[in-house]
This record gives sequence, C-alpha cells and structure tokens, in this order.
Amino acid sequence: MYGQTNCFVKPDGEYGVFEMANGDLFVISERSARNFAFQEMTKEEKKYPSLATVRGDSLMGLKVKAPLTKYEFVHVLPLPTISMTKGTGVVTSVPSDSPDDWAMLRDLQQKKGLREKLNVEESWVAGFDPIPIIEIPGMGDLSACAACDEFKVTSHKDANPLALAKKKCYDEGFYKGKMIIGLGEGKPVQEVKPLVKEHMIKEGSACQYYEPEKEVVSRTGDNCIVALCDQWLLNYGEDQWRDLVMGHVVSDNFQTYNPKTQKEFELILNWLKEWGCSRTTGLGTLLPWDNQFVIESLSDSTIYMAYYTIAHLLQGG
Repeated sequence: MYGQTNCFVKPDGEYGVFEMANGDLFVISERSARNFAFQEMTKEEKKYPSLATVRGDSLMGLKVKAPLTKYEFVHVLPLPTISMTKGTGVVTSVPSDSPDDWAMLRDLQQKKGLREKLNVEESWVAGFDPIPIIEIPGMGDLSACAACDEFKVTSHKDANPLALAKKKCYDEGFYKGKMIIGLGEGKPVQEVKPLVKEHMIKEGSACQYYEPEKEVVSRTGDNCIVALCDQWLLNYGEDQWRDLVMGHVVSDNFQTYNPKTQKEFELILNWLKEWGCSRTTGLGTLLPWDNQFVIESLSDSTIYMAYYTIAHLLQGG
C-alpha cells in the first residue's frame, strides 16, 4: 500500500457497480461481488444486483486516491494480463516490489508506441516513480527493479523471466525484508502485514474479502465461493496445548523417519490454529452441544484403511 504508484484494470474487462451494506459503491468484477454477497457485505444479503456496467477502458486515466501512498492521487492504467476470475479485477500497482507492476509501468513510461496503442497519456505515468518501502539483503530497497535486471526482463510480456523475478521478490521480501516506511518501520514484513491490514480496516480504507485460492467447481458444475457460515472450530493453537505437543515433538522421545517430516511437524504446529470440526450435512454423530451440526467425519483415506481390516468378515472374502 505504501508503494502504490497507479491502479491497474483490464482494458476489455467487464466491471459492475455494486452497492455495499454501508452505502459504498464498489467497481469490481461480478465474480467478486458474488463472494461479497455471501460475506454479509452487500446491501442485501446473498444478492448482488449491478447498478451499472463499466468497461475497463472507460476508466483509463481517472485520478483515484490510493491509501497510504505518498502521492496525492494516482491514475488508472491498463494491464491486459489481469484475470477477471481472481480478486476484484482491480489491481493496486507497487512497482518497487512487484516485477509485473514495474515491467508494465516502465514500458508505459518509456515506450511511446505502447502508450498510443493503449490510449495512455504520458502525464498519467510521468513522475510516478517506484517508492522504496522494503529493504531486502542483497536486493536493496527496489527489489522488483533489481530482479527484473537480474532475470533480463525487457517487457511486460516476458512471462517466464517475470515469473522467476516475482518468486524471488515475494519469497525474499516476505521472509527477509524489513519495512523502511510507515507503521512498521524497522520491522520484518511478515510482522507488518497484519498491522497495516488492521489499521486500514479500522480507518475505513479497506475491508476483508475472501475467495477460493483457485477456481473450485462443485459436482453440480457450479463455481464455488467463500461464504460466511456458522462453524464450530477446534482451537489447536491454544498456547498450553500447542506448547505441550511442541515440547514432545522436539524432545529426544520423538523421532521421525527423516528430517523433512520433523520440519513439517514443527511447521504445522506453529501454523495450525482453528480447524473446522463440524458440518450441517451428511451422516455423523450429532455435536453434543449443538444438534444442528454433526461431527466432521474422518477422511476417506482413513476410513478405507480401517474398513479393510474387517472387510473380509462383512463381504465374505
């Protein structure tokens, strides 16, 4: 957020205008509006009528307010590679640490022919230079620029070099990077992300949004969403329980077949917090304190292993 220099939309993308519960109007993809509708965000729960439709190219050049950046405003610019089935279809651009963003911004700044082809005026990109926000050992404070040079990215169309540059920036930035600006100045990036998120939500410049990590299609052929539902969770991350288990796992009384398995145990113990233990459909034992739920059954792979031990008795061999 601190490094925003512009906002990207898909030029030929179809966006809708959707009213939220607080009266705000969101310009987003229909797919994301559908997710929002089941997360108690839209004006009417589980409904998301579009008040208007907008093509991405009609938004080009608009001045928009980008929270936390040093620029008073930034412009809406085209990015043809945006996917309308991921996120909202509207992308904040942080060229200091995102190779994709830097490659596109650099092309628009330096290539007059590309600007003319995409109907971009020079004033929309001139002077909006990358803002140093994260210091990464060995990569400096403009990691995207360094990575694009390292992997010889010459255009926003260089898909393979950009993928390598992106992976390096994101891995190095998240695990080794330190913020040099804003709320978390001097702190590791992975510690700062939740602080900035909480701050933006509290001041009303952001809201929470959930969607599947990738496309998920049900057996009925429907695209799945993330819905806000009642759910009972087991708190595996409770400090006393976790510390007791971790103490055993790292002791001489616990040995795994190989070091990789040992690392997986430690990683998951530190990561696992709440885990769903109930559901509203299917066979199962009723949850003792809430009979509208059944206890989540074991996975098929576990049931099979148990069943095979008695299958010959039930099926006559």
